Amino acid sequence: MSRRYDCADPTERAAGLADATSVVRRGELVVLPTDTVYGIGADAFSHSGVTALLEAKGRGRDMPVPVLVGTVRAANALVEGLGTYGQDLVDAFWPGPLTLILRANRSLSWDLGDTKGTVAVRMPLHSLALELLKETGPMAVSSANRSGSAPATTAEEAEEQLGDSVSLYLDDGPCKDNVPSTILDLTTAVPRVLRKGGVPVDKLRGIVGYLATED
Repeated sequence: MSRRYDCADPTERAAGLADATSVVRRGELVVLPTDTVYGIGADAFSHSGVTALLEAKGRGRDMPVPVLVGTVRAANALVEGLGTYGQDLVDAFWPGPLTLILRANRSLSWDLGDTKGTVAVRMPLHSLALELLKETGPMAVSSANRSGSAPATTAEEAEEQLGDSVSLYLDDGPCKDNVPSTILDLTTAVPRVLRKGGVPVDKLRGIVGYLATED
């Protein structure tokens, strides 16, 4: 039976964060709010947790799970480097709705799916998410919905879709902005926007200059 905490109440928020930290450390799943939509998350280094996440969503390994971090230092530990533009982009847009695809640190023992040696990493602009991430370390987090269904913008919507496949739901009310993060691939010679979202392309161009888009 899954549990839900009303994080608008300070006492429940504290209890929920403590419980969620334990849940993640056990390799189980938690639903958490972010600055875009609600996410379903697991310890990024728990093979069973990431597998359970993909199964809960009905999603294959061909769509690897992004990673959320609570600090820039944590992000740096996951990647070979930020490249030519990464640090400037992080300084400008993190925490916030910008996901960077970078070369993964080859020494790490994890399995996020068929990543081809890359990792999609982001620091969300949401106090509850950041508090949890600073306790748990990097989490594999995808939108809290069954694959092919609309992303959840409330904990209730997430629970309707995911049910008891998730151990714990952190309810912080409706998402304030349900626009997804912009995804920028920095592993190619020319940075490429793979998904338009919360950070406008013209703002990215202000930092990286020329970049490619999918349209």
